[in-house]
Amino acid sequence: MAKKKLNDSAFVLFDVIYEDGSLSSNRKVPTEEVTGLDGDAPAKSIIEAQDRKIGELSGRPRGVIKTIKRSPL
Repeated sequence: MAKKKLNDSAFVLFDVIYEDGSLSSNRKVPTEEVTGLDGDAPAKSIIEAQDRKIGELSGRPRGVIKTIKRSPL
């Protein structure tokens, strides 16, 4: 019998839709950042910071985030 994978990882995955219509799937946000009273609200600022870092390293900045939602399991 196969073992079931437990969903108690250190990260929550989010799908991000940008204003230009592009999609970025499975973006990692630390679990402790989205388990408080604010819910998933802090995830947007964390992903924006990740995007800034990616843009600096690649020389191609990411677009403006339109929406974020948790990735389906």
